[in-house]
Amino acid sequence: MAGKAGRPVGDSDARERLIIEARKLFVVLPYSKVSTRMIASRADVNVALIRYYFENKAGLYQTMMHETMEPIQAQMRVVMEKGDFDSIGEFMRTYYRIMAPNPDMPKLMSRAMMLAPDDPQRQMMEKMIRDIARPATDMMFTKLQQNGQLNPGMDPEKARMTFISLMVFPFLIPPAMLEIHGIEMTESYLFELAEHNVKVLTQGIFNQKGEAQ
Repeated sequence: MAGKAGRPVGDSDARERLIIEARKLFVVLPYSKVSTRMIASRADVNVALIRYYFENKAGLYQTMMHETMEPIQAQMRVVMEKGDFDSIGEFMRTYYRIMAPNPDMPKLMSRAMMLAPDDPQRQMMEKMIRDIARPATDMMFTKLQQNGQLNPGMDPEKARMTFISLMVFPFLIPPAMLEIHGIEMTESYLFELAEHNVKVLTQGIFNQKGEAQ
C-alpha cells in the first residue's frame, strides 16, 4: 500500500517514538514550552515527520492523549454497558496499568483543567471527561444504588468521589509526602495498590449480597 506523498523513508517506528517523547515532554513542561523541534530531536527523527503524521504540535498532543487514554476509555465503555462489579474493578486495574509507566499523566490532565476555559488543552480534556468519564461514573453509582448494590447509607455522590480519589490521588501525591511515609511508588507497588483499591470498593462501598458465590 502506497504511503502519503513526501513521506520520509527509513523511520518505520518514528510515529511511535514521537508520541513517546511528546508524552515525556508534555508531562514535565507546559505546552507552550514544548517545541516540535524539541520533540523531534529527542525522538531522533526529522521534524518534518511531525507535519507528516500529525500536521502540527496540537495534532501530536491530541494524538498522544487519545492513544494513551483509549484503553481506559474502552474499559469505561464496558462499565457503561455492564455496570457490574467485575467491569468496575477491571476499569480500575486498566487505569493503573496504563498510568503506572506514565505516572505523570494525571498531573498533565490536572494541569490542563486549570487552564483558561478557552484553552485548547482544557477543552480537549473536558470533552474526554464529558463524553466518557462523567456519564460512566454517573451511571455506575446511580445504577448501583438503584439496584441496591451500594452498602446501606452509602451516598452515591460521595461514593463516586471516593472512587475518583482512589484513581487519581496516588499519582498526584507530592514525592516529599511519599518519602515521609516511606512509600516508593514503583510500578509493582501501583499494581498492588490497584488490587487493594478494588477490595476497598467491593468490600467497603459495594453491597455484593445476593450475588452468586
